[in-house]
Amino acid sequence: AAGNLLASAGAQGLTVRAIAAAAGTSRMNVYSRFGGKDGVVEQLWLQGFDLLAEAMSAAGTSADPLDDLRRCGRAYRHFALEHTTLYNVMFTGAVPDFEPGENARERGLRTLEELAHKLERAMDAGLLRRSDPDHAAAMVWATCHGAVSLELTHAGDTSIDWERVFADATATVMKGLAV
Repeated sequence: AAGNLLASAGAQGLTVRAIAAAAGTSRMNVYSRFGGKDGVVEQLWLQGFDLLAEAMSAAGTSADPLDDLRRCGRAYRHFALEHTTLYNVMFTGAVPDFEPGENARERGLRTLEELAHKLERAMDAGLLRRSDPDHAAAMVWATCHGAVSLELTHAGDTSIDWERVFADATATVMKGLAV
């Protein structure tokens, strides 16, 4: 209910009263279950990272670590396009003044660790130069995030093939990491 409300009414419409009404429950129930609006937003944030982790994991593991990374990147983009509201909660500050708690932050960062493991596998196979996998993951993630964020911001601009931009940008970063 909160995600739908955020998508339709924006952050200013996301109040405990509105969340309770949209969920068909009482405000007290929202407070007792989530501690208030920030607790609800944190659950959206966590749901987003859980779905992103599932999408990246579902990309699978094959005999080709580089193809695995490409599929993982496409899964990231697909997640962002399919779950734009959650993506915005996670990455664009869709709810001003929201800060996830330490446990939620750590849980979210596990997704970056999964990407680091995939990169390390490619390094171990001699396909990428040896570097700090966490640093490499941050570079790849930043590239994916930048391309997707621009696509979401400029989705109506039909003169740009955003899928190709994403593929070319991530391929360029991977070439930079190659041996």
